[in-house]
Amino acid sequence: MGGQAHHVIQRGHNRQPVFLEDQDRRKYLEFLREVSANCRVAVHAYVLMDNHVHLLVTPDEADGISRMMQAQGRRYVAWFNQRHGRSGTLWEGRFRTSLIDSERYFMTCMRYIDLNPVRAGLVAQCLDFAWSSHGHYTGQRSDPIITEHPLFWALGNTPFERDAAYKALFDAELGAAEQRSLTDAVLKGWPLGSAGFLAQLARQTSRPLQARKRGRPPVAASKQRDASQIENDSDPN
Repeated sequence: MGGQAHHVIQRGHNRQPVFLEDQDRRKYLEFLREVSANCRVAVHAYVLMDNHVHLLVTPDEADGISRMMQAQGRRYVAWFNQRHGRSGTLWEGRFRTSLIDSERYFMTCMRYIDLNPVRAGLVAQCLDFAWSSHGHYTGQRSDPIITEHPLFWALGNTPFERDAAYKALFDAELGAAEQRSLTDAVLKGWPLGSAGFLAQLARQTSRPLQARKRGRPPVAASKQRDASQIENDSDPN
């Protein structure tokens, strides 16, 4: 869906590494900057782990993310295979994505992405990891890939205020429930948001917005109860 933020994850095939050295990561980001601009997809946050990638993006058009990830995959896999003398697939099938309720989950998703290297035990704090957008938002560097979201700008009136406010978001740990919600949503392809957000989204699309419960559908079960009650009421015995 165009104009809405999406959390994207893409994993290496069989969890194999998709980056073997820093030059791989630099080339991935170089390609990402080009293809995101060509496909009119704003990249708000990213982290490059050894065997997977997280992105937080907003496409201008409904098919923007698909076009971007296809173009990125073609260019990066060809380059990676040639550089490392390999052939065949690199990624685990299609990327996964979850539409995000920006007002409620955008900044939480940014924290989730930034904290990936910390959760994995690679670094003690986000600033110690070079291959994420965290340094851009905390004033360590200016990242040409990044398009800052209006919600980030709302953190302060000056760059210093915004950087400080963003750093302060990491004073508290990201709750386990929030982590599970973000992980489950992106892996299962479900949108993540408030009840009102999901209700509004349901009116705009015919696609299911959450997993259907197993067993008899509620309507069918209700109809069966009504039929049984009618039979009981009409039974002379």
